[in-house]
This record gives sequence, C-alpha cells and structure tokens, in this order.
Amino acid sequence: MTDKRQISRWEINKPVKIQLVGAVVFAECFLKDINFKGLKIVLNLRLIVDSHIKFNLKLSDKYLLECEAWVAWHKVIEGRNIHGRNIYGLYFTKLKDADKEKIYKFVYEHVPDGISRSWRDTSIEKEGGEDMEDRRIFQRFNIRFPVKLLDLNSGQEINAETSDISAKGLGIWSKDTLNPHTPLEAWLKIPDRGEPLYTRGNVVWSKPEGSGEYHLGIDLERADLMGLSRILRT
Repeated sequence: MTDKRQISRWEINKPVKIQLVGAVVFAECFLKDINFKGLKIVLNLRLIVDSHIKFNLKLSDKYLLECEAWVAWHKVIEGRNIHGRNIYGLYFTKLKDADKEKIYKFVYEHVPDGISRSWRDTSIEKEGGEDMEDRRIFQRFNIRFPVKLLDLNSGQEINAETSDISAKGLGIWSKDTLNPHTPLEAWLKIPDRGEPLYTRGNVVWSKPEGSGEYHLGIDLERADLMGLSRILRT
C-alpha cells in the first residue's frame, strides 16, 4: 500500500454488521465511510465516547475484520433510521495489515469509483495543512484555554491562548509569530485543578489576524485522546 492510500477516505454508505467483544451475535449497522485510520458508522448500540472497544466488523460474507478502536466522537442524527440514530467516529488503535488489505479489496469491489476519487482527494488539503482524514476523525472544538509554548529551536517561551482543540491539533492565538515546521512543547492550563496538560507538536501554518495577533495551527506528535477527554469534561 502507498502512503496515498493510507490517508484516503472511502465513502461506503452500505449496511454492514458489527459484533462487539462479548456479544453472541452480529448487530446491523450502516457504514458511512472507512479508511486505514478509522470509520464513521451508524448503529442502534450505545457506545461510550472516549473509550476503547474491540469488535468484529463484517463488511460482507467475504471480508471480516478484527478491530480495536477508540470511540472519538458521537452525534445523534435526526429522523428514523433502520440502523439507528447514533453516529460514531471510531479511530483504529489496532488494525492488522491483512485487515487493511481486506478494506481495500472491499472498497475496490463494492465502490470502485471511491478508489479513483480518493486518489484525487488526497492531494487536496484544507487551510492549515490538515488532511481530510484529520478533519473527519478528529473533530475540532472551539475552546479557549491559556497555553504556554516553548520554541524548541530558540528556547523562547510564548504565552498564548487556544482557539480550537482536537485530539491531533491546536489552533492558537498569539502575539508572537512562529514559522512553519517549528517544533514546540505546550502546556495547556485546564481549569480542573489538575496539572497543566503537556503535549508536543509542530507549527504547520501561521497568519496575521490584525491587532498584532497571529493565528497558528499546531499539529501534535500523537493523537492525545485522553487529554481531549479531560478538556471536554471541563
């Protein structure tokens, strides 16, 4: 598999079946889209956000996946749906190479147009440098927290404020600008009486916003799902 395939998102929009570990039978569900990072799924089952789950996903009689994933987000969709009203974004924490191959073969056989379309889409990035997959799996939340940044190149400390937060990135308001690719350490002051949340990342974009302020986009080194959970609880 190429890197392009690894960040492609394939829209499926077909019924599939899911079996959580411990369940005796498969449950009906509806697969909105999938790739090698995660999937978006509609089902009647209630899953706990910010929890780790193990499950089998039956894409067809031919393709059965053994998955482990983090429940990244949940929304309730309007109207009645035979498969349920709960839509979830799941982020794979473990997916075998053999199952990645099954996903690709399933997409190729059932929605072949998605293969050629996704190769075009992977060259399109939204402003800020995040790929389409990050936008899908790592939902952003408009949350304002004080944050202290340390420029690892110069040693400069910067006091700033978040504009938005996801498990994989930060939007930052700052009086100081930072060049793209600058490595950073960051401490978010969360009002929960706990220690500041520590993370690391790199500047991916920076632009002036008037009044002497700059808007920065920070890509985190790893997806901090537990940290995001702590932030949202406040």
